[in-house]
Amino acid sequence: MKEILEAESKAILNIPVTDDYERAVALIVEQVHNRGGKLVTSGMGKCGQIADNIATTFSSTGTPAIFLHPSEAQHGDLGLLQPNDLMLLLSNSGRTSEIISMVELAHDLYPQLKFIVITGNKDSELAHQADICLWTGGAAEVCPLGLTPTTSTTMMTVMGDVLVVNTMIATGFSREQYALRHHGGYLGEKAKKK
Repeated sequence: MKEILEAESKAILNIPVTDDYERAVALIVEQVHNRGGKLVTSGMGKCGQIADNIATTFSSTGTPAIFLHPSEAQHGDLGLLQPNDLMLLLSNSGRTSEIISMVELAHDLYPQLKFIVITGNKDSELAHQADICLWTGGAAEVCPLGLTPTTSTTMMTVMGDVLVVNTMIATGFSREQYALRHHGGYLGEKAKKK
């Protein structure tokens, strides 16, 4: 257990810190908060589950966001896109065929649409097409087969948290605003207390 914790902790600490994070936050603020768009996250498989989590965290902290399944996008769900939206795409390989197809379809619909990608492959087709590429650093998975998304999804989760927290800071998101969006449960009660 300690070896796995150390390997994942080391991978997180070695995520490349670049100005692209500031650029990504600025783009989220511009498209969503200034232009009235929304953040549309997407990914396949485990990356899709992380992308969905990132969307819900953004939404609860004042940045409207929704998860779009890349396969469903090809069967009509792409219609949720609007001109000022911004896409945040997760693909460890940067070669996920469903994501690449969705990008092409989205650009056919709205050529000006911008997107940010989080990937473990900064030399991939998806990374090169992105307006902003956030590279995980490409650490090996802790899975003994080297196949199951483990370390990569941990890093993507953390990178999503970095974007959320910095967007909250950039927009001045307050405890009162949080309470308006989160009424139920322990967090709802905690947010209402001063």
